[in-house]
Amino acid sequence: MSTGSVKRVRVGRIVGLHGVQGQVKLESWTEPRIQIFRYQPWLLTAPGMEREMSGIRGHAQGKGIVASLPGIEDRDQAATLVGCEITVSRDALPPPAPGEFYWTDLESLEVVTTESVHLGRVSHLFSTGANDVMVVKDGDRERLVPFVQGPYVHSVDFDAGRIVVDWDPEF
Repeated sequence: MSTGSVKRVRVGRIVGLHGVQGQVKLESWTEPRIQIFRYQPWLLTAPGMEREMSGIRGHAQGKGIVASLPGIEDRDQAATLVGCEITVSRDALPPPAPGEFYWTDLESLEVVTTESVHLGRVSHLFSTGANDVMVVKDGDRERLVPFVQGPYVHSVDFDAGRIVVDWDPEF
């Protein structure tokens, strides 16, 4: 499978080892976190390494998640995967609920003010705990705009490739 044209979504990463039979500990960014096993195949990536896997099984264990990966039979094999990011094809995810968005779908959209002033394009988003924040870049200029629908985000139009925000262009 060529991953160049397929949009990928980061859903977690391998953070440690569990036991001696090749199981790994995961950090999952899905909600609920155990949902990560519903989205397969996984593409495991690390610098200089890319490996696709299907048939991953796992379970919650305490505050973490433990996974068994096909073909990984011992702790030494599993150790080579610690630190790998876990991505899945965007098509493997269910459609978002009305008014909800996957961050990956917002990336690269143009951001304009309610007065049609161009602010830049969404580079990425991050969570502060209180709300999500869009990083909007225009050349060397970077703005942090809260992704709060209503007060700041007025509309998201995928067909036009644009997000309209109520934001001071000087800020």
